[in-house]
Amino acid sequence: MASSTPTPSSPKALAVLTALLAVYVVWGSTYLGIRIALDHGMPPLLVISGLRFVVAGALMFAVLRLKGVAAPSRAQWKTLAVMGALLLGLGNGLVVLAETTVSSGLAAVAVASMPVWMGLFGMLRGQRATHGEWLGIVLGFAGVVWLNAGGTLTGSPMGLLYLLLSPLAWAFGSVWSRGRDLPSPFMAAAAQMLCGGVLLVVAGMLHGERINAWPRWEGVLAVAYLAMFGSVVAFTAYVWLLQHVRPALAASYAYVNPVIAVALGAWLAHERFTVHDLGAMALILAGVVVINLARLRTR
Repeated sequence: MASSTPTPSSPKALAVLTALLAVYVVWGSTYLGIRIALDHGMPPLLVISGLRFVVAGALMFAVLRLKGVAAPSRAQWKTLAVMGALLLGLGNGLVVLAETTVSSGLAAVAVASMPVWMGLFGMLRGQRATHGEWLGIVLGFAGVVWLNAGGTLTGSPMGLLYLLLSPLAWAFGSVWSRGRDLPSPFMAAAAQMLCGGVLLVVAGMLHGERINAWPRWEGVLAVAYLAMFGSVVAFTAYVWLLQHVRPALAASYAYVNPVIAVALGAWLAHERFTVHDLGAMALILAGVVVINLARLRTR
């Protein structure tokens, strides 16, 4: 019997590679995009998160419907609303709030702990962890504790809280979504952005955020980049990966994004990192790598 595993040149393998590159590179750069938008006066929840996702989601939804893609059913909308609230409302919205007091590279380092939480939530759903996965979880959790025990984050208690809750929400939403009745990956991404974006706009308004003056063009370009590439391209690629590859591979972006974010932050935004920050990042990334290698070995 012929093997069903795609060869490196097969369409499915090329699609997986393309989606991974989009998630790796584009999401790694969005942390700096958020920093630029914040530095040029863009409201964090109302515009950088909320309006960005509403516009991106509405455009995607309209294009898909014109192409004849079925809209989500009522039951699917409920599932997508929960996913939008967890992945985008809390997962992304809290990162943007954190970056008002924390550097873009450090925010990416903290979010890199997401696969650690995903592994823990997976175990709560009955997925047994191997010794290697347990080692990775312990290493990653120790890195999170180290990062939050001193250094830059101690000067920003709310930033610390946001960066603890953000990967927790994203991991729970990703694990919770597995096996749910969802529309096509692109429609699922569009609907989640609409649901999450509306929630973020409301949260921004309740938070007192307003647009009181015409924004500077640098901020507009940064939000446009986040909407087109961070939302439409990379988030769609991530949703597609969740439905087509194992969760460990979909979550592997978490140990690539911080490296890109730290490099871009140091190069373009002149961000500085202490030995404490870099050591914690190395420990978190080591834990994530160990988790994924253990899962690959098991399979």
